[in-house]
Amino acid sequence: MRLLVGLLGLFASTWPLAHAVSLPANDPFYSPPAGFASKEPGTILKSRTVSVAFLSLVPDLVEAYQLLYRTTAVNGSAIAAVTTVFKPIIGAKTDRFVSFHTAYDSSSSICDPSYDYQLGSTPTDLITSLEQLLLQGFLTSGYIVSSSDYEGPDAAFAAGRLEGMASLDSMRAVNHFASTLGLSTDSPMVVGYGYSGGAIATGWAASLQSTYAPDLNIVGWASGGTPSNLTGTTVFIDGTVFAGFLPAALDGLSKPSAYGNLLDPIINEYVTAKGREDLAYAAENCAPADIVDLAYVSVLSTSFNTLGYDILYEPTFRHVVYDQNTMGLYRNETPTKPVYMYHATQDEIIPYANASTTASTWCADGASVEFVTVASGGHLTTEVVGFIGAFKFVESAFAGTVASGCSASTIADATVDPLALGLDLEPILVELLNALGKLGSDDSNLKSNPSILKTVL
Repeated sequence: MRLLVGLLGLFASTWPLAHAVSLPANDPFYSPPAGFASKEPGTILKSRTVSVAFLSLVPDLVEAYQLLYRTTAVNGSAIAAVTTVFKPIIGAKTDRFVSFHTAYDSSSSICDPSYDYQLGSTPTDLITSLEQLLLQGFLTSGYIVSSSDYEGPDAAFAAGRLEGMASLDSMRAVNHFASTLGLSTDSPMVVGYGYSGGAIATGWAASLQSTYAPDLNIVGWASGGTPSNLTGTTVFIDGTVFAGFLPAALDGLSKPSAYGNLLDPIINEYVTAKGREDLAYAAENCAPADIVDLAYVSVLSTSFNTLGYDILYEPTFRHVVYDQNTMGLYRNETPTKPVYMYHATQDEIIPYANASTTASTWCADGASVEFVTVASGGHLTTEVVGFIGAFKFVESAFAGTVASGCSASTIADATVDPLALGLDLEPILVELLNALGKLGSDDSNLKSNPSILKTVL
């Protein structure tokens, strides 16, 4: 990241000195005002300007705002969430914005993007720095970007319906902020983008938009490494080096804004003392620590829950994990705007077969889906390799040139051409090449040493 940091660093001397940033739990901005539940979803409850920074350290040359907005819990009650809105200082496109659903994959609010983006927050990790690099790509191209804490106020990781509604309401909030942002329309075009954990939010926002937020001017969705079937993902990575995602997911699903009323009795009855220790750890840590320190845990073993693998068939547990968190299960939740999906056949974290099945189901139910198979690559390397195609889709969606219907294609070469998106984005694509080197072919370095997730690019 030497080149990009160097370019941004030229302006650092003109920026305010970094100051300590309060964690969300200690920051009164995150607390909604009395009576907020009577407001419509997407209503702005509070707003503030913030100083944002790349990797928490390098000041970002944008206008930045944070909006506390009203959204909806799984049970339909009112909750509040925060989105961070970035506007390029020069050349901003004011009739559109990108809803960037960053992958934070944690059931702890200390990992909220709205905290990580601020100048003076605790320095970040490999996943977050990679995601912030991609976000910079959209800003460099003139797009206003909104990036929400879509897991809601209690970090309900993996609760797809909540994440989808929170994402959609963040878009409504940006629309309501049009005057301050200088938007040229009160109905700007929106494309939703997300990879991995961010694709949970993206996929569910796409699924729920036509019924929950038909007022939004959505023109497309780009979703990669999509965890479309939570049961399938659980079985796939249980007991593996990446199993640390699972305690975080179970803890997220059991948050009050998600399915706590259903899952708390299940946890109390079946989860062992060791299992509860793992859940407690996930509740206090971010994804890299979960992956490293909870590697090889088996949530489907009797050491974690007394039912072992059969927990998947416990009626309430199955209802939450399968019935409520499988994309494409219900026809009335089929996306009505074009979808671009990309996924590696060798993805070691999110099963390719589940994402492919979701795409096929959506197509059969009338959606327009372009499904791109990455023939060579791991989960994180595919985020890098697939970004070029996803970015081009975003531009085509805004231009209104995405073909209707369904199609499939394959990326055979797991490399990145630094000039693929033009000269302006060359520095960012060069850094993506560096990321590929750090991750190794097919994520080989990551698989052998997951602790690299605790480093930055």
